[in-house]
Amino acid sequence: MLPIAPTTAPEPVAITDRPFYEQLGQRIAILRKSRGMTQVQLAERLGVAQQTLAHYEAGRLRLLAGALPILAEHLDTSVEDLLGNPGGKSRAGKRGPPPKIQQQLERLAQLPKAQQRFVSQMLDSVLAQASR
Repeated sequence: MLPIAPTTAPEPVAITDRPFYEQLGQRIAILRKSRGMTQVQLAERLGVAQQTLAHYEAGRLRLLAGALPILAEHLDTSVEDLLGNPGGKSRAGKRGPPPKIQQQLERLAQLPKAQQRFVSQMLDSVLAQASR
């Protein structure tokens, strides 16, 4: 276990940086939940207190850049995905919100596992009918 906590107290997020850290925190929470992990479990793996992880997920504390690879490893994802840049592809030049399907997938990841399975079964059924 490699701790990601700084040796000094974590810095609160500046007002100008808040949107970035809130979005990062939301992605962390979504990925954590989709992997069936609690805040306590992920915090233990990272070597931080559960409250610190809660502050990271809420976007109230700065997450050190050096912690991103460790966090990505524990969430079985890439640093690019954590930062909101899947596959390292830039969204530069694209305006507006993410596509509706992406928004739906993010909301789906926040549902309880039983509801996620139900939605997955419904999709499988619809896709099976469409391929006939």
